[in-house]
Amino acid sequence: MQVFHNKSKVIITCNKRLSTYLKNEVESLGYTIEREFSTGVELNITLTECIKLNLNLRCASQILYQLKSFKAKNPEELYTALVNIEWEELIDFTGYFSVTSNVDNPFITTPLFANLKVKDAIVDRIKDKKDIRPNTGSDANKTVIHLYWKDSEADIFIDTSGETLSKHGYRKIPGKAPMLEALATSVIMATNWDQRSPFINPMCGSGTLAIEAALLATNRRPGLYRMNYGFMHIIGYDEEVFFAERRILKEQVIKNVDLKIVATDLSADAVDVSRRNAKTAGVDQIIEFEVCDFADTQVPQGDKGVVIFNPEYGERLGVHSKLEATYKRMGDFMKKECKGYTGYIFTGNPDLAKRIGLKADRKVEFYNGKLDCRMLEYELYDGSRRPDEERPQKRNHDL
Repeated sequence: MQVFHNKSKVIITCNKRLSTYLKNEVESLGYTIEREFSTGVELNITLTECIKLNLNLRCASQILYQLKSFKAKNPEELYTALVNIEWEELIDFTGYFSVTSNVDNPFITTPLFANLKVKDAIVDRIKDKKDIRPNTGSDANKTVIHLYWKDSEADIFIDTSGETLSKHGYRKIPGKAPMLEALATSVIMATNWDQRSPFINPMCGSGTLAIEAALLATNRRPGLYRMNYGFMHIIGYDEEVFFAERRILKEQVIKNVDLKIVATDLSADAVDVSRRNAKTAGVDQIIEFEVCDFADTQVPQGDKGVVIFNPEYGERLGVHSKLEATYKRMGDFMKKECKGYTGYIFTGNPDLAKRIGLKADRKVEFYNGKLDCRMLEYELYDGSRRPDEERPQKRNHDL
């Protein structure tokens, strides 16, 4: 089964509300999108082409290569369809595989049962052909098979990513309530930052926004920080393709950038975590870290950069009344110290957002986990209001 060279349906998944940014990424790499939906995009490519995508994409979660589409009304029909696939040509019988699924079928009360039927079919097929039973489990660090099953329509995929792509590999110390790397990248992409002007991140926490900004500006791709993917454990994998793509990533890095990224936090521990994460990512020399109250952040004057906050939302951390004062202070700080900049506040608390005291020019929808969030954009005028033709244009994914 020559999956590495045969074109098939490929689904690239992402978290909700990130598909616009994922689509832009995929197209910028030269791929044609067949379909876009709320949690991903669809392509028609080979498994070999998935290697490049796995190494380059910042906003994606998984890259799924379709092996077969079929009808299955119940678990027995599912098993019958799967046991006839030539698994012995895909999975090394001395190897290890795991199964994930997205199931909506009246006969299935728990996806674990569907996963078990998939495992049984694969194991029985390989045991019948090779007389050896492969190992199985829940770890995603080897071969991963994914089942999508809705009503009587089923698709079986190779998960070419394995471990999720939404974590970019440099954040060894997560810090307190960190923003997922794929979300942080998408948030930055949704701003008007040109990757050359100052990027100011008060309340930086574990530094994810500042680090992702530095990675974007220097064209450092997530594949530089990872050496294991699901596609590596499929029979027929050519490691030279992987290493060739990785060499391209290294060559594309912009080593000398004239750029100011500032990340501050009142917590010395948070700044220490940020520095260490930035060092792992190779961008610690690009970011200026400082321990201070956000209002004491030194904002370069005379520039038209970006200042972005990701404050506490009052859901799990802090006291609501105290946060009201903090949100007001953020608005005051942007008005007084950030003239000429574009300000952004990412929050999951609309009541607290009202305390900022500024009218948002734009509101962009995101989810942080399951929490419904908004990124609020503020033009921080230096003098008179800019004419309409000079103002940032609203995009179709904005509210």
